[in-house]
Parts: sequence; structure tokens; C-alpha cells
Amino acid sequence: MMKRMIETILHENALVLAGIDKKETDELLNKIKEATRIFLYGEGRSGLIGKAFAMRLMHCGYNVYVIGETITPSIGKGDLLMGISASGTSPSLLHHFSKAEEVGAATFVVTASNEHGLLVGGTLVIPAATKRRRKDEPETVQPLGSQFDQSAHLLLDAIILALLEGRTENDELFKRHANIE
Repeated sequence: MMKRMIETILHENALVLAGIDKKETDELLNKIKEATRIFLYGEGRSGLIGKAFAMRLMHCGYNVYVIGETITPSIGKGDLLMGISASGTSPSLLHHFSKAEEVGAATFVVTASNEHGLLVGGTLVIPAATKRRRKDEPETVQPLGSQFDQSAHLLLDAIILALLEGRTENDELFKRHANIE
């Protein structure tokens, strides 16, 4: 039974990731490469995915912060605020994006909906099921937003691989890995 469940989850995520728009991933890659500093924001499980991505970016040598942490500095021109939100419509996300744009920072959202209504600098749509189970979302055996969360995590790991392509060995990343654990 467990093997069947794992195969189902892998199959579902493969279908979701096959629907990712290459132009959107390329745009996110370029925004990350161009940013002076990167700020990540997400709530709940999307926030956990954002923290995992922030850690990987740090391992790659990027100057990255997580919104809400006590050591997060002010955002400014040349920076990138990246949000992860299945709906793309949470009031706090909208507030943070508005503030970032007000000070000249770039913005980008990773979301399950291309109808989020945000005036953002970029959007990467992950066509996955969310906790809302809207008509346009794919079928899934998984509860709540698990399909979105898993697909976002896998996609953002692929973004890391693309950022590293041809430039970094594992030893370089390991030097930035926590050594006080």
C-alpha cells in the first residue's frame, strides 16, 4: 500500500511540474541573479518551503533573508521580494509586495493561481491543487495544499540546480552549511 501511495504522489507531482512555464522559470532565475539581496515570504507551509529555499540560496552564496525573522533588514532598490503563496492573495503578502514596490524592490510570486490580482514584477504558476480545491485545479489524493507544497519544493530545488549549473562544487556549498548544530 505504501509503495502505491508514493508512486501516486510522484506521478501527481510529475504531472504538475510538466505544466510549468519555462519562460516564468527563466524570469525567476534572472531576477534572482540580478538581485542585490533576496527576501523570502510565505505563510504556513508555503513559508516553510520559502525558508528551505532561502537556506539553499544561502548555501549557494546569495545574500538572503526571510521576512519576519528578527535579523531581516529593510528592503530597498535592487533587492527582490519573492513570495510563495498558493492563493497569491493573502493580505500580508499583498501588504509586503506593496511596500517592496514602494521602495523600488523587484517582486515575484510563486503561486498556484494566475488570477491572484497582484501587480507584481513576475509570477511563476505551479498548476497544482490547493486547499481551496477550485474547479481549475488538478485532482489529487493528497489533503489540503500538499500537492502545491511538494511541487513548489521540487521546483525550487530545480531552480537551485539551474543557478548552480557549471559554477559550484558541493564542497563550496558545504563550507556555508551550518557547523554549529
